[in-house]
Amino acid sequence: MKNFLKRLFGAGSSRQDDNHISSFNEQQAQEEDVEFIDHGVQVIALESIIGSVGKYYDFDSRFRPKKHVSGKRFMDIKRVMREGAQLAPINLYQIRDDYYVLDGNHRVAAAKELGWGDIKGKVIELLSGKNTMDNLRYIEKKKFYETTGLTGKIDLTEVGKYNFLEKQIKKHQLYLASQSGRDCDFTRAAKDWYNTIYVPMTTIIGNGELIKYFPGRTVGDLYTYIAYHHWDRSSNRRYGIGIDRLIPKSMEGFRKSMLEKSTPYYPEMKRTIISFVFINIDTKTELAVIDKLFSLDEIQEVHSVHGSIDILVKIVLKRDFLASDAEIIAEFVGQNIRIIEGINRTETIIPGLSKVKEGLP
Repeated sequence: MKNFLKRLFGAGSSRQDDNHISSFNEQQAQEEDVEFIDHGVQVIALESIIGSVGKYYDFDSRFRPKKHVSGKRFMDIKRVMREGAQLAPINLYQIRDDYYVLDGNHRVAAAKELGWGDIKGKVIELLSGKNTMDNLRYIEKKKFYETTGLTGKIDLTEVGKYNFLEKQIKKHQLYLASQSGRDCDFTRAAKDWYNTIYVPMTTIIGNGELIKYFPGRTVGDLYTYIAYHHWDRSSNRRYGIGIDRLIPKSMEGFRKSMLEKSTPYYPEMKRTIISFVFINIDTKTELAVIDKLFSLDEIQEVHSVHGSIDILVKIVLKRDFLASDAEIIAEFVGQNIRIIEGINRTETIIPGLSKVKEGLP
């Protein structure tokens, strides 16, 4: 009984076997002045789910069930998930960028083994008031995303850098307003900044492999460093990969030069992307789901079909600057389709070779 209780509550177990997922209880013990925030149901990337509340010792470091865990239960859950049956969202605790399973460990393990990229979960965030660099940076990052409405991944390792980016977007907002002659919404300016300035610059940095000279830093860190010295201070610095020659001495000059490029490295932004999405839904909500899908400007066609899928939609998207078709489509599906209540699973099809007869309905 004593050994069982030790395993159940994690006391002394880490010394015996380190091959397991992270323990929520151990991480929670390090936090102070915790505020609980209910985020409701969200779509969570499986790679961000790193641990469990009470069953961390039942799964190895890759979230695979260990031998003492019921194999039959795991196989049954995996079979049901493979067949597309509706399952309730899992329950998760969030600490900064990491998630821990309160209920649904087997579903997470099965989803990872099936190759899923994400899963629906009810999220309760523990926002710590502990005055550490990690918490200060996370709170700053959280405010940045809430203010800008951006969803693209921007990882920075220093406190104050997200505030620097927010100030940069405000400058860009004023520039867009001056060019159009009318007010520009901040979130629209943020999206334009991300697509036409941040992504092109970080792509150049990534292609130049500059990051390998700065261990522990991110591409986002290098962007803020170069942007500050090249655009804010106009310092005469050389970065070893020709960035000083590639980019003009102003942020908006850089944006203009990138928009004018039409090489394979900088695809023309006006080209559209077509994809088809197969959707499984709760049949009782079919009409409501169809109406919500059809209300999205990017969705041109919505069809209720018979067979292994319930709904087929055709999407036409604008090319994002320096982003792949797959990334653009995945972002749209994740942010606009998968969040609709009643949708269980989606599968996206990207056409290879297409032939369309002109003039047909």
